[in-house]
Amino acid sequence: MQTITKYFAHLTIRQARQFNQLGPLYHFWNERINVISRKDIINLYLHHVLHSLSIARIVQFEPGTAIIDAGTGGGFPGIPLAILFPEVRFTLVDSVAKKIRVVETITGEIGLDNCSIRNVRLEELSDKADFVVCRAVAEIPKLYCWVKKNIIPGGSHGLKNGLLALKGGDLDTELKSMGNNVQIFNLKDFFQEDFFETKKLVHVPG
Repeated sequence: MQTITKYFAHLTIRQARQFNQLGPLYHFWNERINVISRKDIINLYLHHVLHSLSIARIVQFEPGTAIIDAGTGGGFPGIPLAILFPEVRFTLVDSVAKKIRVVETITGEIGLDNCSIRNVRLEELSDKADFVVCRAVAEIPKLYCWVKKNIIPGGSHGLKNGLLALKGGDLDTELKSMGNNVQIFNLKDFFQEDFFETKKLVHVPG
């Protein structure tokens, strides 16, 4: 939790309790259904929870905003963001049923009531949202083709409504076909830990 409170110091008692619950819950479920690399579960709060919350260092979602977590896997970045923004509506989507069962269980256990959980392929998803968030689900051009239909145009945030994708490494080749319609944020500008040295957030307006 010190990893979280270092950058998000003004958590409510409820939020702090929910973040604390994630550790034992993910350790329990990851032994049964592998939603996080077995070698990486010890880095849960840095590599998964804080990485998910890095989106909040770039954009503060307003109450009533609708967010789709595309390919949520074990619930990232959707669950940490839903804890941080209790007045924002999240739809957590994944095509793998066993992962969705873990997400349903964890959101239920921590009393996260601003999430709906969907077991569906992104190509078949018809829900609408202000932002689609994800972590390394696919290359940006392919992912954007899948979710552009789900993004409500316009928006009232500092960033236009669109896709917010957490990625790593060199993205030049991957983003070449997107032209200038992309904004890249280097997460090392917001966090001191070495883990974030090559991590980025890519914003593609809807």
